[in-house]
Amino acid sequence: MRKIPNNGNLKMTKVAYPLGLFICLFIYVAYIKWHWASATQAFFSITEVASGARRGQQAHSPPGTAARGHEVFYGIMFDAGSTGTRVHIFQFTRQPGETPTLTHETFKALKPGLSAYADDVEKSTSGIQELLDVAKQDIPFDFWKATPLVLKATAGLRLLPGEKAQKLLQKVKEVFKASPFLVGEDCVSIMNGTDEGVSAWITVNFLTGSLKTPGRNSVGMLDLGGGSTQITFLPRVEDTLQTSPPGYLTSLQMFNRTYKLYSYSYLGLGLMSARLAILGGMEGKPAEDGKELVSPCLSPGFTGEWEHAEITYRISGQKAVVNLHALCASRISEILQNKVHRTEEVKDVDFYAFSYYYDLAANVGLIDVEKGGSLVVGDFDIAAKYVCRTAETRPQGNPFLCMDLTYISLLLQEFGFPENKVLKLTRKINNVETSWALGAIFHYIDSLNRQKSPAL
Repeated sequence: MRKIPNNGNLKMTKVAYPLGLFICLFIYVAYIKWHWASATQAFFSITEVASGARRGQQAHSPPGTAARGHEVFYGIMFDAGSTGTRVHIFQFTRQPGETPTLTHETFKALKPGLSAYADDVEKSTSGIQELLDVAKQDIPFDFWKATPLVLKATAGLRLLPGEKAQKLLQKVKEVFKASPFLVGEDCVSIMNGTDEGVSAWITVNFLTGSLKTPGRNSVGMLDLGGGSTQITFLPRVEDTLQTSPPGYLTSLQMFNRTYKLYSYSYLGLGLMSARLAILGGMEGKPAEDGKELVSPCLSPGFTGEWEHAEITYRISGQKAVVNLHALCASRISEILQNKVHRTEEVKDVDFYAFSYYYDLAANVGLIDVEKGGSLVVGDFDIAAKYVCRTAETRPQGNPFLCMDLTYISLLLQEFGFPENKVLKLTRKINNVETSWALGAIFHYIDSLNRQKSPAL
């Protein structure tokens, strides 16, 4: 007997098959979407890690490796001055075959200066260590061993007795040797005036881009400190090289080039030392029997006290002066006579002027106090005559203003600058302080590189 098909089961089969197929398809699509989402998430995670690694490479990659095609390196320079010790931490980058670029500077200063610890050298270590800790925080760990650490002392240690100065320097060297940075045998030293002038010249020409472009005209540097004044420029006239006195020319190697610089530091012609000479005093010696020093450069009837190099002098102006500026200029001319070498070429070189040149010009409104500016040499003479004339009739807040401005005006003339010569006065170039410290560490690093690869 033939079976009659069960239509109910058949209908169920027809419904179940497509439903099962749909469910399988749904599961498959869901799996594919889940897999794609996971893969995408993994891709972006990897990309993010890679990007983070690239971002961190500049700060953490080992020295000598390239980050986005450039090398990153650091240098630490301690400036041990008479009034304080300062640390400059410089970060540089360098594209292959190009001049390095300064990308960051960290600066911190502590008082007093190292010379204050001459009788107790152990006390000098805490301040040095504090500044070293700043460097450790600023420089990535991987760079410590390759970062040169240098201290250069200026006026304060120059004036100390030799034995005391050496004991201080030896103590600093011990602290440096115990640090994790690159420390050479020449890591601590006292700068002479020429070194200071040359280092400042490197700084200015590095910041203005003159060292980057061979053949581009370099700029000269004028610095007026308290005890000494420096002039440095690169001569381009053979006569300058032939007629310069012994000791006025110095060779400098930078970026595989040799520069023959005209550079000289006049000890005793800094503004404070010049004041003392104009007043008739002797460096390092009190006035005889406490005698009052009388000067034609001070306001008539002025009396007061002035401290220089830890010695206090009683000072006063001459009575009944008719032409204060003329008398003052005559006295200063005597002080400067045959002291300064004049070069004709300075008329044709662009010069930057720093320190007391800047401060005095800002004081009398010749330049902006914050931004600096340009002036002509004759502006100092005009300002000096005006200040001296007003000082004859009324007292001033700064009794030395007539003297200082007259001194600067005559000093620049002695160097060979004409009245219409333009000078640029600034504290910063491209927002970087124009300190000799930058030039000094830059030159030191360049010297280390030459020692590593003398054939290059």
